[in-house]
Amino acid sequence: MVILTINGEDVEVADSEMPLLWAIRETAGLTGTKFTCGKGLCGACTVHLDGQPVRSCVVPSKIAAGRVISTIEGVSQTRKHTLIQRAWVAESVPQCGYCQSGQIMSALAFLERNPNPSDEEISSNMNVLCRCGTYPRISAAIRRAAHLIATDTGTTER
Repeated sequence: MVILTINGEDVEVADSEMPLLWAIRETAGLTGTKFTCGKGLCGACTVHLDGQPVRSCVVPSKIAAGRVISTIEGVSQTRKHTLIQRAWVAESVPQCGYCQSGQIMSALAFLERNPNPSDEEISSNMNVLCRCGTYPRISAAIRRAAHLIATDTGTTER
């Protein structure tokens, strides 16, 4: 058994080998993190572990014990998420929407590391599979989000 802290809440997981994805979805009941490949390849299951993006489908729960786990539900009330979400809407990024939580979690971590990325940096760092092929819109949204974050005064409404 392990105790995970997911979005600030402690969750008891009986099987320490259970992938973090299933602990998040099945034990904590947070379904924003998606299952797709189960091999850490596509990125739909991306969450933050101590602020770093990880593919939760391949991380055993025991590795995440004692660390800070953030999911799309946990970051959805943050200012940066609001600005990224605005950029996503403005650029009409979602098509089917399945990969969006993984895309946004990856974008949040990426913009934290690189607040003014070039197109090449976006292409080489945003490696979440989008089956709909909205990569040009994702790149445009990341550029827009970087600008929104850089110029944010914190006074605009959600």
